[in-house]
Amino acid sequence: MDALLAALRAAAEPTRLRILALAARGPFCVTEFTEILGQSQPRLSRHLRLLSEAGLLERLREGANAWFGLPPQGTTAADLARAVLAHLPPADALLAADARQAARVLAERARAATESFRRAGAEWDEMRALDLPAAAVEAALLDLLPPAGLGRLLDIGTGTGRLLEVLAPRIGAGIGVDASRAMLALARARLARAGIGHCTVRLADMYRLPFPDGTFDAVVMQMLLHHAETPADALAEAARVLRPGGRLVVVDLAPHRNADCLDRLAHRWPGFDDAAMRRMLHLAGLTPGAEASVAGPLAVRLWPARREPQAAALELAR
Repeated sequence: MDALLAALRAAAEPTRLRILALAARGPFCVTEFTEILGQSQPRLSRHLRLLSEAGLLERLREGANAWFGLPPQGTTAADLARAVLAHLPPADALLAADARQAARVLAERARAATESFRRAGAEWDEMRALDLPAAAVEAALLDLLPPAGLGRLLDIGTGTGRLLEVLAPRIGAGIGVDASRAMLALARARLARAGIGHCTVRLADMYRLPFPDGTFDAVVMQMLLHHAETPADALAEAARVLRPGGRLVVVDLAPHRNADCLDRLAHRWPGFDDAAMRRMLHLAGLTPGAEASVAGPLAVRLWPARREPQAAALELAR
């Protein structure tokens, strides 16, 4: 009762309803809310604090910034926030004006993120840098996953958020994590531009994911493991956050002799063979499935796997 009443009280205020409506489009920081709503930062900070404390918003710290978005479904407050939003009048003039302002802010965010990242000179699109057939790889990945009902998805090493965009129609909610703030800026811009409100991104280390055990129904790791110092540890952490019966798909390079990858693109590993990948998946408590391959200047392999219920039970017993 107390938690429900607190959430109801937090939602029952005009500015806070407007904030929730904006958060449904994706996460915003305080300065962006200030610009969109035309209110002072101290005032909005108080509203954001009340919504966060009530569980209606999720607050994610990233360096000096804090991002506020709708929390994942599953809690009373999160479900209440979505139920309230479903009853907002679609033709409301104030909400329509907020949406126009939000679109302008998101466009400016995308422009600034892209220019900043290009100035940094980072190799942000590795598929393009290696001249790999990205469309064919995405099609092969989609073939390994069910056409709908994937539930909660985690994209580890999300980069520019492309996989979240591709998989968005098949999932209930998606989170992308990356160790690069510049990548996350591009990913946020991509998701906002596509109007994908049920996916978000956050800063995280692939070896220490900030999620409880068994949080996700599916996990993808694309073009990530060849950068990992210890790929087996990264796979074990991905397996930890998978629910029993959940799916993992690893997309990476097959063994190759391209020295440029190791020198210019700072690859730690020159690809992986099937035997090595299967061994690491087994060690992580996963059951490998049938691999797929995509030809190109460098061959790309896709390794699907499942977290078996009995493996989760054994881990819990330890």
